[in-house]
Amino acid sequence: MKITNQIKDTTIIITLDGELDASSSVMLDEALSDPEIMTYSKILVDCENLNYISSAGLGVFISHLQRFEDAQIKLIFYNMQDKVRNVFEILGLDLLMTIVSDYEEAMTIADE
Repeated sequence: MKITNQIKDTTIIITLDGELDASSSVMLDEALSDPEIMTYSKILVDCENLNYISSAGLGVFISHLQRFEDAQIKLIFYNMQDKVRNVFEILGLDLLMTIVSDYEEAMTIADE
């Protein structure tokens, strides 16, 4: 798993590349736990190259959801492959998290 960040004004774009499993979810948790992330109003997660997500990976996002909501930080996933999106949908996480088709839609929703 490779995790990269790109900063654009008040937005941080986190790009996930590879498989988000139990071992790589630790890296993601560290990235989302970094106090600096709380300085952004939007966190966009680019899932285009995310090939697999385990329950541990899902758990990382779930564990940070309330903290981001309390700080009024929008967490938006985009470019999600069908097989990964199906995991979110089967578990009902698509009702808790914002998942959109592409970057432009993510930015539009983030600016609302």
